[in-house]
This record gives sequence, structure tokens and C-alpha cells, in this order.
Amino acid sequence: MNFRRKKREKIDITLISMIDVLFVLLLFFMVSTTFNRNTEVKVTLPEADGAEAEQLPKMVTLTIDVNGAYFLKGDDGLSHTLANQQIDTLKQELLKLAEQSKDQPFIINADGKTPHQAVITALEAAGDAGFSHITFAALHSKK
Repeated sequence: MNFRRKKREKIDITLISMIDVLFVLLLFFMVSTTFNRNTEVKVTLPEADGAEAEQLPKMVTLTIDVNGAYFLKGDDGLSHTLANQQIDTLKQELLKLAEQSKDQPFIINADGKTPHQAVITALEAAGDAGFSHITFAALHSKK
């Protein structure tokens, strides 16, 4: 009789095949997943729900219409016509007004459908001119 014990073989778990399986699953999920990018989002602009702002007698108002055209009204209440709708022209007019009224509130009245770039351009021009009290006008919500 043979009472010797048989030598046991070492049990190895091969990780390479498991890594291959995980890699194939990762590729499968990456290829089968769809990445949707909504390029157009409908935005409903909010209305302000609070106390009416007090009307200051002197303020600089920049109105931007639906096409992105600028209309400037100084602290004297007079309209300042722009020769054209270029950013440089707007900056020049704002610099002229800033000499007299830097500390006056600068209010941007933008149409709800105004292009976003027109509003950002107006903000940049007002900041470059030296206005520090910049605000946006909004309608008071009616409940």
C-alpha cells in the first residue's frame, strides 16, 4: 500500500482573462451608450417677486432690443445715439458717460429674447468703462 500523500498542485487564479473580460464589457458599454447633448433648451425668464425698486433721479440706462441693438440713456435723461452698433462705439459712449456718472447705477434693460452675447457684450463694455453698480431691470410678477 502506498500511504504517501500526493502533491497538491498550487491553484492559480489567472487575472489576465478576467481583465480581458472586463475590458470587453467596458468597450461594449462605451459603444452602446448614447450621449445626448441637447443643443437647444427652452428657457422661461424669471420675474422678480419683491418690492419695487425705488426710482433714482439719475441713472444710466442701456436698452437692448430683440435684435441686439443698443440704445443708451445718460444720467441727464437724454438719449445718446450710437453711430453704429459696434462694441467699440458702445465703449466710447460709455466712457464719455462714465466721466460724469461712474457712481450712478447702470441699468441694463434687455428684451427677453435678446441674444445672450449682446447682454454679455454690454456687461463687458460697462465694466471696462468703470461702472461698478450694474443691475438688470425685470418685470414685477403679477399674482
